[in-house]
Amino acid sequence: MTQLPIEDRAWLVSGLTLRVLTAKDIAERLGCSLRLVRAIRAEPITHVFTSAGDPALFTARLHDAGMKVVHVIGSLKAAHKAADAGVDALVVEGVEGGGFKSALGASTMVLLPLVAERVNLPIIAAGGMCDARSAAAALVLGAEGVQMGTRMLASLESAVHVGFKEAIVAADDAGTVLLDVPGNPTMRVLRTGLAARVSAADPDARLLGQVTELYFGGDMEASVANTGQVSSRILDLLPVEQIVRETWAGIESHLDVARARLG
Repeated sequence: MTQLPIEDRAWLVSGLTLRVLTAKDIAERLGCSLRLVRAIRAEPITHVFTSAGDPALFTARLHDAGMKVVHVIGSLKAAHKAADAGVDALVVEGVEGGGFKSALGASTMVLLPLVAERVNLPIIAAGGMCDARSAAAALVLGAEGVQMGTRMLASLESAVHVGFKEAIVAADDAGTVLLDVPGNPTMRVLRTGLAARVSAADPDARLLGQVTELYFGGDMEASVANTGQVSSRILDLLPVEQIVRETWAGIESHLDVARARLG
């Protein structure tokens, strides 16, 4: 398997911090991105998921290598931009999803049917997805499939620290917060440790400086834990195989229950 040079792997981690970029910074990051594309092309990969930035930047290169490109979007405007760039499908993620977000973003309940009605591309729904019930709802709203990021974080096979997983299981419906702190990207994270302090009274904290210590060391004070609101619906740690099987097998029964409610 192709190994990225150590400087590129370091760039992926340092890129989590937000600062003003110089022309040299932009050139270096573009160079790293091009090396990533070359590394991907050397592998038997058929689908690539992209997000943030300009979807037109690498879509043609990936298509030339015979790959399908799926772009993650958080707004109707971004969906149109991705469609114009020629991507093959979209991940439509509402503001309740974990990770980097727009403070003005719409929820999946609003964004998903909006994009489905106005953009003619296959859609994977994200944000609020964790089981057969939410997958059934996503199908009704216009998606062909679902992406379950937080649910997969809280799986037995997930590589993150067990303390992070247990914090997801312990979260209630007020267990995440959308942090919009100057000098940092806007993110939905677990309301624990550093994030709880920042949301309360510490706006100058550096949010992502020690992210690996949290994700893999379990230190919830070291950084912030990107997690969706759906954490409140996740009650236990399960094998990935069981999560996928039960989600797929249960969709039709939930649709049947919904039909029954119609009388």
